[in-house]
Amino acid sequence: MSDPCLPPDRRFLVLTPMRSELRPVVRACGLRRADDAMLYRGSLPGGGEVTASLIGVGPAAAAEATTRLLDRNPDVHVVLSGVAGGIDPGVKVGTTVVPEVVLDLATGEERRPSALGGVDQAGMVATTADFITADHDLAALRSRGVMAVDMESAAVGGVCEQRGVSWTIFRCVSDRPHDGMVDDAVFGILRPDGSADVAAALRLVLAHPRRIPDLVRLGRDVGRAAGRAARSAAHACRLPPTPR
Repeated sequence: MSDPCLPPDRRFLVLTPMRSELRPVVRACGLRRADDAMLYRGSLPGGGEVTASLIGVGPAAAAEATTRLLDRNPDVHVVLSGVAGGIDPGVKVGTTVVPEVVLDLATGEERRPSALGGVDQAGMVATTADFITADHDLAALRSRGVMAVDMESAAVGGVCEQRGVSWTIFRCVSDRPHDGMVDDAVFGILRPDGSADVAAALRLVLAHPRRIPDLVRLGRDVGRAAGRAARSAAHACRLPPTPR
């Protein structure tokens, strides 16, 4: 960060797993590419700074990238922005979730994100290294109070809590496993950095042309959800700090 005089609650490090999630953050926060090709930076009205970066898909990539970025930017409030899969049937595609609890499905640990800008937190997001499809026991997740699932929040939160860094999650539901639109074949299109494997996508379309309408719809919903999460995160960063 360029201004060490700013308090940590006015210096934000916004993290996104995928490039399609980073682009709307850059737009919503009015950021510009920094000297480092993977970093974007900008100022907030009324004082404050935002740095945004890509962390990749999955717990391992997210933990490694968060550690590396906090080594360089230690005194910040971390914000994770991106999409999620809806588990609760009442959570519709396009719903933004700002959880008060993040459950690590691998360890059973529950983590508590920080409040940001007076935005209400509610519900639980679960993090898993496994891609959740309709074949999973969704009822078991619902019984634990899980509203949505992702692959990074608990990993990011774990690194932040180890370092005493405040953190907040903004996720918008882009799909729901029980709708049957997303499966392992679709997940196989995604590279570890969140970009699309065009060759894999073409193979899927050629093998299953009837899936084209669903893939188009999914792409549209992911884009809209990423945008909503980014705008919610940017809005919260601009609000006055939450009283402690």
